[in-house]
Amino acid sequence: MKITDLLTKDTILLNLQSQSKEAVIDELIGKLNTAGKLNDKEAYKEAILARESQSTTGIGEGIAIPHAKTNAVSEPAIAFGRSTDGIDYESLDGQNAHLFFMIAAYEGANNDHLETLSRLSSFLMDPNFRSKLESARTEKEILDAIDVKEKEMEKDEAPTSSSSKRKILAVTACPTGIAHTYMAADALKAKAKEMDVHLKVETNGSSGIKNALTKEEIEEADAIIVAADKQVEMERFNGKHVIQVPVAQGIRKPQQLIQQALDQDAPIYRSNGDTTVDNKKSDSPGRSGFYKHLMSGVSNMLPFVVGGGILIAISFIFGINAADPKDPSYHPIAEALSTIGGGNAFALMIPVLAGFIAMSIADRPGFAPGMVGGFMAASGGAGFLGGLIAGFLAGYLVVGLKKLFSSLPQSLEGIKPVLLYPLFGILLTGLIMMFIVIEPVKALNDALTLWLKGMGTGNLVFLGLILGGMMAVDMGGPINKAAFTFGIAMIDAGNFAPHAAIMAGGMVPPLGLALSTTLFKKKYTKAEQEAGKTNYIMGASFITEGAIPFAAADPGRVIPAAVIGSAVAGALSMVFGIGLPAPHGGAFVIPIVNGNPLLYVLAILIGSIVTAFIAGMLKKEVQEDKKELAA
Repeated sequence: MKITDLLTKDTILLNLQSQSKEAVIDELIGKLNTAGKLNDKEAYKEAILARESQSTTGIGEGIAIPHAKTNAVSEPAIAFGRSTDGIDYESLDGQNAHLFFMIAAYEGANNDHLETLSRLSSFLMDPNFRSKLESARTEKEILDAIDVKEKEMEKDEAPTSSSSKRKILAVTACPTGIAHTYMAADALKAKAKEMDVHLKVETNGSSGIKNALTKEEIEEADAIIVAADKQVEMERFNGKHVIQVPVAQGIRKPQQLIQQALDQDAPIYRSNGDTTVDNKKSDSPGRSGFYKHLMSGVSNMLPFVVGGGILIAISFIFGINAADPKDPSYHPIAEALSTIGGGNAFALMIPVLAGFIAMSIADRPGFAPGMVGGFMAASGGAGFLGGLIAGFLAGYLVVGLKKLFSSLPQSLEGIKPVLLYPLFGILLTGLIMMFIVIEPVKALNDALTLWLKGMGTGNLVFLGLILGGMMAVDMGGPINKAAFTFGIAMIDAGNFAPHAAIMAGGMVPPLGLALSTTLFKKKYTKAEQEAGKTNYIMGASFITEGAIPFAAADPGRVIPAAVIGSAVAGALSMVFGIGLPAPHGGAFVIPIVNGNPLLYVLAILIGSIVTAFIAGMLKKEVQEDKKELAA
């Protein structure tokens, strides 16, 4: 499929009228919608903004490629827009963007569509091609330039190779897998050709792994560049020099990365967690710290908790005890929802937590021991805390086993992952959990549960005040995640009140600052006012990170305002006796809270108003700030 099958005259805007990032997104979405390419304009915009919240798609060199893959697209398409003056798109190089390609892919897009979109991404790395787009006077000239570029690529598909050249391998990957994955790949390939270096790139895109690296190629390679923003298979690179960077660096710094690989100025990757450069210790996936391992477990566990918690909450609509066949309020649908949510999804929560913590520490060999340890914690009553211990215990035990077995003959290498690691990992983890960990942790959990249940109203309000405030201190950082993790542990223990305070506190910073930009417009720049509109959605969706740009720009005023508002919301949630069985979902799960949903909304609104007014009063008018700067 040709790019011009997706980009047509009716999706081209030669003179964009927009002056801001959100405005240009709206203008391009409007063009796609008018051309009949979307079936839900607002849902598509939400998908675009969600992708932008991960990292900007303004890749530099005057280019921005906003993109999304969603069912809101009725027909795969590309919209092109051009701005002569340029628009501040928060690009990686800090410069204005002039050329905009908005990629609309639907969930069922086949590989042909996705490969066509990736081909466009690679074209944009050519400065001559960009120059033609900038000087084109008509839509036809735009399409003709793309046609010429496609014909040039067809003639130059085969990679050059020579036994005399140094051999470098690369892997590129981004969360969406539509643009950045392929742009990084093409930037590296183009620079390697210029430097006369043999380079093969594996892409982990939406259509799967392409150009996969073989075992023989890895063995022959001088070094490997991994430019990725998502997890890729690393154990295959054991013993090789590996450079690990974000995918954006593959686009922006290809020459630097290739030269670093040629100089072998990179750590030697060890799957047992040891990474060395000239006998000096360096960070590696196995030594990235407690927080990274914990978040790996929590993020993979979250879908089980969210899905299971919401199903349990829905079952309560039929009655608190409607899932019990012996209760007069029994209803078979309530029993089914409770069984699926609590008996199955929740049952997997702690094993998955432990399994992925262990896998983060020890790679794939840690997964099975972690899962088993987590299952033992869950079934033995050690709960969430027991699962955490099981995950870290299993992970570091397997790291130790890798070191212990490293001296075995090479002929036994193949049986380590299928026999030795699972056998001894599961055995040792299981024995320690059974005889040392489970009983004391179960006793601690029982004591904590009794303590929370025995708390008076004043103490509960204070707890809500602390938990709510913690959610706003670093807005998605370690303190925020510590409160969130505590809330999930309490849900597992059957105490839903703490997490209600936590979610209320997490929703307040973006909602409060959005409201502040609406009420105190003179205190915020145009860009901040536009960001405020997005924060209404992010706050309602319990995405605290939406407030980070405001906090980064003015931490001395914004953070105190956010913390105070969040603390108020958390305290009020406790006062109103709200319980939340689902750990995520924002406004979408408010109808299923335990208690009065309207009072929960009131707690969040009051906290947001407090944040809005404190921020509005503390901040100075933008014009005054400009005069001070000029002085």
